[in-house]
Amino acid sequence: MKLEAVDYTADNAEELFVESLRNTGFGVLKNHPIQQQMVSAIYKNWEAFFNSEDKNVFRFNAETQDGFFPSEVSEVAKGHTKKDIKEYFHYYPWGQCPDALKQELQNYYEEANKLASELLSWVEKHSPADVSKLYSQPLSSMIDGSDKTLLRVLHYPPLKGDEELGAIRAGAHEDINLLTVLPAANEPGLQVKTKEGDWLDVPCDFGNLIINIGDMLQEASGGYFPSTTHRVINPEGADKSKARISLPLFLHPKPEVVLSERHTADSYLMERLKELGVI
Repeated sequence: MKLEAVDYTADNAEELFVESLRNTGFGVLKNHPIQQQMVSAIYKNWEAFFNSEDKNVFRFNAETQDGFFPSEVSEVAKGHTKKDIKEYFHYYPWGQCPDALKQELQNYYEEANKLASELLSWVEKHSPADVSKLYSQPLSSMIDGSDKTLLRVLHYPPLKGDEELGAIRAGAHEDINLLTVLPAANEPGLQVKTKEGDWLDVPCDFGNLIINIGDMLQEASGGYFPSTTHRVINPEGADKSKARISLPLFLHPKPEVVLSERHTADSYLMERLKELGVI
């Protein structure tokens, strides 16, 4: 089994993309509208930020969860005991951000949100009737005007070889949100777990866009669209002296959106953040 990139410009892109999401929880797009040079510039500028002491000025706000999260407060994936080897910055348009980096990041945030809204409309259009009727409102309208959608700039530092045994760059986990939109990072390592329990490499060709389903879409679709377990490994043979920058956009509905009989977006998010130990 192999994950194939779908050409965004192809006539049958919508069907192929939604089929891939349904089968693997992941879809990969090539020839999409997000400009590669914008992504490259963000990687370069934020690597410099993470390598500077300035990052400590922007230490995260525990209540609003925006700003810089150092490696000592990195997440422990659900079911794991070791912290992930990473540090990251949480960007919201209303949150803190270095002035010199804000406009570039905001431009990307807007572009990625626009594309994500289109992809949600593809998912809705190609959902079977019995699944569509579960949606409390059109999927793309769930994120309209949401101030909860999070852009995370992740920095996986170069590996020194003395890392704690069992720690990997990001332990196996599922995402909480509706969809996650991720430009292929500058290094390989992202893997998705198949229904058979095998680990599948996600194509990391520079320029690809990787999209995966989060738990909220699984909840809203009654399980039809699976939120798939994924991880970031330290790949064999890769240059571990290189840092890895990653730029996932986590698409979150407005808090009051009804996902299912059990949950609003807010009640679901709070439950998961408590499980993760973040709040």
